[in-house]
Amino acid sequence: MNSKRPVNLDLGKFHFPLPAITSILHRISGIIIFVGVAFLMYGLDLSLSGEDGFNRVNELLDSFLAKLIIWGILSALLYHLVAGIKHLLMDMGIAEELETGRLAAKATIAVSVVLIILAGVWVWA
Repeated sequence: MNSKRPVNLDLGKFHFPLPAITSILHRISGIIIFVGVAFLMYGLDLSLSGEDGFNRVNELLDSFLAKLIIWGILSALLYHLVAGIKHLLMDMGIAEELETGRLAAKATIAVSVVLIILAGVWVWA
C-alpha cells in the first residue's frame, strides 16, 4: 500500500494554473448560458403573447433583478465566446505551449473583462 497517497483531498488547498481556471470558467459559463436561455425564452414567449405580455416584459426589464440577470447571461456569453475563440486557436496549434498558453489565458481574461464591463454599461444605461 502506498503511504504517500492522500486520504482526504481538500480542493481548497489546490492551486490551479490560470489556463486551467479559464478552462473551468469556460465550462461554467456554458452552464450559465444553458440555464439563462430558459429565462430569455420565457421573456420572448411572454412578449409575443400579446400587448399585455409585451408591456409586462417591458416592466420586468426595468427592474434591478432583471437587469442583473441579463447582465449575468451576457457576461457568461461574452466570456464563453472569448474562451471559445482561444480554444479554437489552440485546436489550430496556436498557443499550445506552456508560456503561450498562460499568455492566451491572460488575454482571455483581459478581453472578457473589458467586454463584460461594456455590456454592463449597455445594460445599466
